[in-house]
Amino acid sequence: MIYYNRQSIISSDIRSVNKVLKSDIITRGKVVSEFEKRVSSFVGSKFGVTFNSASSALTGSCFAIGLKKNDIVWTTPNSFVSSASAARHFSSKVDFVDICRKNKNISVVELEKKLIKAKKNKTLPKILITVHFGGQPPDQKKIHELSVKFNFFIIEDASHSLGGSKDKEKVGSCKWSDIVVTSFHPVKTITTGEGGIALSNNMKFIERLKMFRNNGITRNFKFFKKKIKDPFYYEQQFLGHNYHMSDINAALGLSQLKRIKKFIRKRKSIFDFYNKNLKTDKISLPKIDIKSKSTHHLYVINLKNKKNRKKIFMEMKKKGIILNVHYIPIHLHPYYYNLGFRKGDFPNSEWHYETSISLPIYFDLSLKNLKKIVKELNYITENII
Repeated sequence: MIYYNRQSIISSDIRSVNKVLKSDIITRGKVVSEFEKRVSSFVGSKFGVTFNSASSALTGSCFAIGLKKNDIVWTTPNSFVSSASAARHFSSKVDFVDICRKNKNISVVELEKKLIKAKKNKTLPKILITVHFGGQPPDQKKIHELSVKFNFFIIEDASHSLGGSKDKEKVGSCKWSDIVVTSFHPVKTITTGEGGIALSNNMKFIERLKMFRNNGITRNFKFFKKKIKDPFYYEQQFLGHNYHMSDINAALGLSQLKRIKKFIRKRKSIFDFYNKNLKTDKISLPKIDIKSKSTHHLYVINLKNKKNRKKIFMEMKKKGIILNVHYIPIHLHPYYYNLGFRKGDFPNSEWHYETSISLPIYFDLSLKNLKKIVKELNYITENII
């Protein structure tokens, strides 16, 4: 069976994990701290705080910035639900900005229009969560300029794009945002099994992130409300969660980070092979902006006739090839229907969902299987649909 995406684990990864398993400390130890430092150094940010998932890192990031009930957060519908639910955990109001059809990222044109209208109505967002769809960063530089003009914070949901860049600026540097979150889920650029990290150059945000993932607890005397110097003393100052990454997960991440450039090169070669060999009579192929270095997390085609999608899924499955769709627009889920959103609210995201198919793309995908995918899909689009 050929799956749409999967992890790549080799003997050095296993040795790295086994070393921690045989050690005295398997969680909240030095390996986690080292992984945080290595990732921060790789992307060029000052600080990083690991979490047990990117979803919890997004939630923690909203808290660190100071999101509260009835504050407004905007994001894009074309994402996994955690890009929006991170804000809803604080009873904040969520709204969306539609995507650009070309790159499937947030439309800067639509964003600016919405901001101008929101300023008049006094409904500007406190936070904008941008999404790096498929590994390609959005125009963060322009978005940052808008944040200065309209006074909102930026969290980048860069779950797909660790190792990418835009305008020669690495994803995660936080040059054009307040916090950047990326994911270490098994299908992402590198994996820790499950995990994520919040990156920032703002020490205040970092301290709040650390406390949030630790049930709102601090052991740092500098932050104590009661200046007690007992060595066993700690304080819970707000409600948080146990969102720690273990040393076991971090050990895998440290090993995987050594291969990140290889992972991205291989994904790019698969992306290029598809673009060169797929027939385009009935499908549209993805494009990468000339100023972007994508991590090629996804390879997503769009069908010229959306009615053909289910047929393609079933025919490819018969051949042992599993496809996927990214994403069901967030506003179309029942939870958001109950908040008042409706089909037709964000037409570009809906068009993308209705016409898109994600093809297999991952490091261990063999040339033989890659050729099989292309052969079968070309046959189906030419002879069956």
